[in-house]
Amino acid sequence: MPRKKDGMPFEIHPSPMKGKDGKNLLYVRPRSGQKVTMRQLDDYCAQHYALRPGELTRSFNAFIQATGYYLAEGYRLETLIGSFAPKIGLRREITDAKDVKNYDVRFEGIEYKSVKSFEESVRYWLHGFRRANNPDTQELLADTKYIDRALQRSLQGFGYTTVRRFALFANLTKYSARKQLEAWCQGDTPRLLKTKQGQQFIYTEV
Repeated sequence: MPRKKDGMPFEIHPSPMKGKDGKNLLYVRPRSGQKVTMRQLDDYCAQHYALRPGELTRSFNAFIQATGYYLAEGYRLETLIGSFAPKIGLRREITDAKDVKNYDVRFEGIEYKSVKSFEESVRYWLHGFRRANNPDTQELLADTKYIDRALQRSLQGFGYTTVRRFALFANLTKYSARKQLEAWCQGDTPRLLKTKQGQQFIYTEV
């Protein structure tokens, strides 16, 4: 049977959940490492949708400035690609509403919900799926030189790494990346120090 050459390439990874047979349940995700830059997207739209070069980038920059203004005022924005809303939370645990002060509230990000027409556009271009040859997680973790290089690359520029950042450089799932980082924090002579910063944990070399 000929190998499928079109469709979205996907990877298969084990999850921490166990199935009835005692083995790890599997999950799939789009093949890692694939990305399109804003420049490439801008060029594509200029070639195929009659936009002037740079027009999409300028539109996005204006969109960011305008939406930033309204989101900062607490508005939910309804757009052609979906709705955007600010996420806020409390800096500390409080049980009495009278104790909540203005400075106890913090901005925690932006919620996004796509519209049906945006999802239908993806389905229009989607031609099924095809399995990608993703590397075996256990083989990657067993290659100490590879993992060490991935850690050093993820530490560069910031002096610390996160689960998401290390997972990207090591081509691991977040679960496997977190497990490896946690292992480096254990023992009498830990390699990394784990510290909470905002809503996430960062890892720095000891």
